[in-house]
Amino acid sequence: MLGLSGEVLIEQGLDLMLYGMGTVFVFLTLLVIITVLMSAIVQRWLPDDEMDVSSSKAESNVDARIVAIIEAALAKHRSRRK
Repeated sequence: MLGLSGEVLIEQGLDLMLYGMGTVFVFLTLLVIITVLMSAIVQRWLPDDEMDVSSSKAESNVDARIVAIIEAALAKHRSRRK
């Protein structure tokens, strides 16, 4: 019904679809692996103690209430991870 050229066109379309989906899958897989590795490297070189917001001596214009909320959220996040 489609003829020879229609079958070739569908075959080329399916090939293109598979190559495209394969490329996206490989890219996203590499992205996840690289992100996990970067996270592990940062955690190894900068433990939570060094990344503590409350020990920072830099002045800021942030309200003390907001700082307390952020510190509580960080403490809750860190307690879940351990």
